[in-house]
Amino acid sequence: MAFARTCSVALVGVEGVVVEVQADLEPGVAAFTLVGLPDKSLTESRDRVRAAVVNSGGEWPQKKLTVGLSPASVPKAGSGFDLAVACAVLGAAERIDPRVLADIVMIGELGLDGRVRPVRGILPAVLAAADAGYEQVVVPESAAAEAALVPGVSVLGVRSLRQLIAVLTEEPVPEEAPEEQGRPDPLLAGLRVPGTGAATGMHSIGSAQHDHDHDLADVVGQISARTAVEVAAAGGHHLFLEGPPGAGKTMLAERLPPVLPRLTREESLEVTAVHSVAGLLPPGKPLVDVAPYCAPHHSATMQSLVGGGPGIARPGAVSLAHRGVLFLDEAPEFHSQTLDALRQPLESGHVVIARSAGVVRFPARFLMVLAANPCPCGRFSLRDSLCECSPSAIRRYQSRLSGPLLDRVDLRVEVDPVTRAQLTEPGARGESTATVAERVRQARQRAAARLTGTPWRTNSEVPGRELRGRYHAVAGAMDEAERSLERGVLTARGIDRVLRVAWTVADLVGHDRPDATDVALALQLRTGVPRGLPMAIGALT
Repeated sequence: MAFARTCSVALVGVEGVVVEVQADLEPGVAAFTLVGLPDKSLTESRDRVRAAVVNSGGEWPQKKLTVGLSPASVPKAGSGFDLAVACAVLGAAERIDPRVLADIVMIGELGLDGRVRPVRGILPAVLAAADAGYEQVVVPESAAAEAALVPGVSVLGVRSLRQLIAVLTEEPVPEEAPEEQGRPDPLLAGLRVPGTGAATGMHSIGSAQHDHDHDLADVVGQISARTAVEVAAAGGHHLFLEGPPGAGKTMLAERLPPVLPRLTREESLEVTAVHSVAGLLPPGKPLVDVAPYCAPHHSATMQSLVGGGPGIARPGAVSLAHRGVLFLDEAPEFHSQTLDALRQPLESGHVVIARSAGVVRFPARFLMVLAANPCPCGRFSLRDSLCECSPSAIRRYQSRLSGPLLDRVDLRVEVDPVTRAQLTEPGARGESTATVAERVRQARQRAAARLTGTPWRTNSEVPGRELRGRYHAVAGAMDEAERSLERGVLTARGIDRVLRVAWTVADLVGHDRPDATDVALALQLRTGVPRGLPMAIGALT
């Protein structure tokens, strides 16, 4: 029987399903049939594979050829099945021993000349293969470093189909002609999707241990806002910055990622998997080990923010910011329905997108920073009368951020304009990013030690019932917060968030449990009502 099989991986979101690629040759009129719920790009693999096999020195079988992708009920998309299809066909034609192919997972697109091109989602595909028990994976040479991040899997990187055939048949491996010096390698083009990068608001902020281009010491004044940034980084709390144009809201948001601790190995794999599926991994850097930063424009659609698109859904900005920072500048200018779509991922840490092609789940545990002007002209203030907006216009502008969304934001800070005296005062620079990042690291370690044995890593993830049942503040410390609940200033969710922030403040200042001062500072950061406390964390230690 002229039959052979090998394996590849179909991606559904950032999760993979191992697919068995079967090839069967029968006597009859030469034809090539591909079955198993393929999409358009996969259907076109018939022509790519035939040309690649012929141009690699192989002989295309002149028989009735049927290639099946099993399980047939799982939608298959993309060109990453080309390599597996070609090898299965060659196995059925007895050019390659079918027994060698059975336990190998192959991922890669074929060029018409037989070169193996990289595809998106190499890391989640190899992770799925490892989870299914496969130990050998063949990937494009340019994506081998990404595939090698998965432990326990033997990775073979090949540059052409000709090389792979030689390896599988134990023949001498041919050398591929190198690209001309000074010219970009065309095989690297598949690692990055055209139109991504700066257009998505993705930046490399925080790529160094301490990014000197985005140092907190550059922020003049803004003690309350700096404290809020530090608390947000230490506990993973969402932040709302409100103030006039030029006060430093964007400047503060851009200095938040370098304050965050470096990602753990597990977190790095999670983030890298999402960026690999989205086509955002830069060549030469297969592992994302710093907190990502995503700042979409206020004209972003709901699909670009939470994920979606035609066919199988793609990750949106909330998933690209997983384990990092999502900065929404000019937040009231976003469409209200787009902003309200953030409610579910803010609570659950993931987003579920249902489409006709299937249901996809993307991780989305991010730190959200909202920035807004106080009014349409941006000059509204209780201290002067420079604003020319009518009261009704101010109310309409501020109401664009819904109450349920703001109720999920732990920290709300008013960013005041910087005065001339603050700008010209000698020695007005505040603490550097390195100093604040060290306090944040120590606070995270205290929280991690307290949460050992639980599924949570930061204070912002602890559910309210656990906060009230296991993680109590000092006796009497929550009295003022409870009175705020009775007066309607806080909701039940709000008082839980005050306790979460109080735990983060306690971790920053080194307290075993939140006391009245920690809770008062948390209340001030939550409600914006001054309570006569020193706002600098360093003054509380």
